[in-house]
Amino acid sequence: MSGILNKLRNLDAYPKINDDFYSRTLSGGIITIVSSILMILLFFSELELYLNALIQTKLVVDTSRGETLRINFDVTFPALPCSILSLDAMDISGERHLDIKHDIIKKRIDSHGNVIETRQDGIGAPKIEKPLQRHGGRLEHNETYCGSCYGAEATDEDCCNSCEEVREAYRKKGWGLSNPDEIDQCKREGFLQRIKDEDGEGCNVYGFLEVNKVAGNFHFAPGKSFQHAGAHVHDLLPFQKDSFNLSHHINRLAFGEYFPGVINPLDRVKWTQGTRSGMYQYFIKVVPTVYTDVNGHTIQSNQFSVTEHSRTGDLIQYVPGVFFFYDLSPIKVTSTEEHNSFLHFITNVCAIVGGVFTVSGILDSFIYHGQKAIKKKMEIDTVYSRYQLLNEIPIWGFFQFQENDFALIINDG
Repeated sequence: MSGILNKLRNLDAYPKINDDFYSRTLSGGIITIVSSILMILLFFSELELYLNALIQTKLVVDTSRGETLRINFDVTFPALPCSILSLDAMDISGERHLDIKHDIIKKRIDSHGNVIETRQDGIGAPKIEKPLQRHGGRLEHNETYCGSCYGAEATDEDCCNSCEEVREAYRKKGWGLSNPDEIDQCKREGFLQRIKDEDGEGCNVYGFLEVNKVAGNFHFAPGKSFQHAGAHVHDLLPFQKDSFNLSHHINRLAFGEYFPGVINPLDRVKWTQGTRSGMYQYFIKVVPTVYTDVNGHTIQSNQFSVTEHSRTGDLIQYVPGVFFFYDLSPIKVTSTEEHNSFLHFITNVCAIVGGVFTVSGILDSFIYHGQKAIKKKMEIDTVYSRYQLLNEIPIWGFFQFQENDFALIINDG
């Protein structure tokens, strides 16, 4: 049994040194303190990496089909009233959504940014209780009322009981409404008076759009839009203005749901119009993104990059507004949260302790032997200086040296 124990003792890779042979130095103590602090800092850094999930990112071809794209927005126009602001969306497939009101909230704000009124349907006054009789006839008791559309009716049964319905009928026909005062519904509702009352106000518009997952655009512009001779036109005549201030603040613009780490480059972007009228365009490249957290929950979202362009000039040259043109990338980004394994964490901790300990030992050895070499050289220089001095003094001064110095010189000689 003792033989086996002796064999095991011979396999010891860590031979022990007797305490009598230890030599502790000041530099060794300083290096020990510094290396201990460094090991503690590296340990907590590795622990933080272990506790927090890592994100693995891959690029794949986007093969999804038939999906929709959700656009979340929050835009403020400090100098454009809500009564004249409209939102349109269209894409390359030919689908058009004009004067969108569903899922949209508008807030009237004053010049100081304070909210005056919040409404969902947006522009226009509420319907009058007793609109005009069918096509302007006399009012009769218990008669069903039907207002005239002033030539924009598709059939004889069509009714326009509010100024907004007349404008909508004109839009469908591709006509512009030049003078609202000539429309009885608009005159009774005080359409122009409402525009004058809101002059100097601003508008905050927020909500979301559900559009086809193809290239397209959406834009904020004054006036109701319609198609005329194959062109997209906004009717600006009813407002009787020769300029519109399209200065805007983009509080938020996102394509899809939020996920950790996403950066939307248009958030908190501001543009101030310097001339009477302007058009501002954002060209957006949307990159589909799939984010999966450590619990396996998947978020279908998007990231995007953007370039900007602005134009200024007369209203005849272009439609004033803020346009967002978006296109989709064929490459999809997949991001997956993953935790490091515990064995990987232990391996890194051992590497930290062993590496710092080894490097500290090398540094301590270098400093220790360097000090010994310097000290020995200094002793040799001292002896040599005394030897030179001995050769220069007279014989009677020789015996004035101490006994130890004399012996040292003799041995050295």
